[in-house]
Amino acid sequence: MNPPFTGTILDLTYPFNEQTVYWPTNEPFHWKKTSWGPTQQGYWYASAVYSASEHGGTHMDAPIHFSESGWSLDEIPVGQLTGEAVLLDIRAQVDSNPDYTLQVDDIAQWEISYGPIPPKAIVLLFTGFGQYWPDKVRYLGSSTPEDPTTLHFPGFSAGAVTFLLTKREILGIGIDTASIDAGQSRDFPVHQILGRANLYALENVAQLGRLPPRGARVTALPMKIQGGSGGPVRIIATVP
Repeated sequence: MNPPFTGTILDLTYPFNEQTVYWPTNEPFHWKKTSWGPTQQGYWYASAVYSASEHGGTHMDAPIHFSESGWSLDEIPVGQLTGEAVLLDIRAQVDSNPDYTLQVDDIAQWEISYGPIPPKAIVLLFTGFGQYWPDKVRYLGSSTPEDPTTLHFPGFSAGAVTFLLTKREILGIGIDTASIDAGQSRDFPVHQILGRANLYALENVAQLGRLPPRGARVTALPMKIQGGSGGPVRIIATVP
């Protein structure tokens, strides 16, 4: 018999509403009440309709997002949706350069302190940009957030992700910004590399500041959209 869980369960998901940040060129979240109140028979009944782009709010990018042969959202094996969280904190670098990208040396420094990244880990990049959610101007780093060419926020570098894929055994990556590629990226190399490796990404992850560098366990369950290139995801972390 397993002992009772004595840790903390955290929700790393932002709510979906009219303030939810979406990629500038994508359709935002819409929600409309269709029935909301007491019926003629005297009981309460509530229902609504919603629509949105796949890529906005706390969501998962499926491999097919940038790889024609990659898994769609519904094809990702459920066993790959949970793993040990590795938290890489680059807030100090971002403070002096909002366009900073994670470098292989940052990973090496983390491993000096905490040991090698364990197999089947989900690597989360803590940039500190979550503090700006849902202010689009600050979160996307632009006074014209509707123009994707003007965005400034940090991300992963192609070199760092290539290292994680070839030298470590990871399940996926995540970040507390709108994209795993930095805001000034034009060809999204990190998305391309990750997609070709048939791995997923988590974007707009909430509350990363509450996770330890390692030891927490993350589970990310996306809406199972058949053929989907991405979709809303509920992410929870269990912290010992």
